[in-house]
Amino acid sequence: MKINFKKYLLNAIWLTFPILLWNVIFASRLPAQFLPDIFWKDIPLPVMYGENILRTVIFAMPVFISLGESPKKQGLAWYLIGTSIYFLAWLPLLFAPGSAWSTSMAGFMAPAYTPLLWMVGIALLGNEFYFPLRYRPIYYIAPAILFTIFHCTHAAIIYLRNF
Repeated sequence: MKINFKKYLLNAIWLTFPILLWNVIFASRLPAQFLPDIFWKDIPLPVMYGENILRTVIFAMPVFISLGESPKKQGLAWYLIGTSIYFLAWLPLLFAPGSAWSTSMAGFMAPAYTPLLWMVGIALLGNEFYFPLRYRPIYYIAPAILFTIFHCTHAAIIYLRNF
């Protein structure tokens, strides 16, 4: 049996790795409001479950999406620009947590709403599923939008408690 390594290299899951690595490296360095003991304290169950279920979908679904051999320029742009904006959204919180931007609702919540940009990029880069269903970007974008709504709701609850 011949193993098709190209199939594994052209899997959308690889696109989630920079995001996951960034989170693993820097999440513990965010302001105290983002630490798990505070961030998850007294969050309404529908928000908590909705966010976590959709997070699981968002990070698991790319395993089932193959990428085309030549990336689509629009999808690549959304992914690269979106990932950059997501990373940049963290910097004020990491290096200037007391700044006007970091203590504003828009700045505090930036890591919650900017992921939608790179998620749209993944959706647009997708070529087909590994199972018999015609691939359409909306199949990934719809749960990405729902996740963003829950994630932003959670971040807004934390913001309103602390500022």
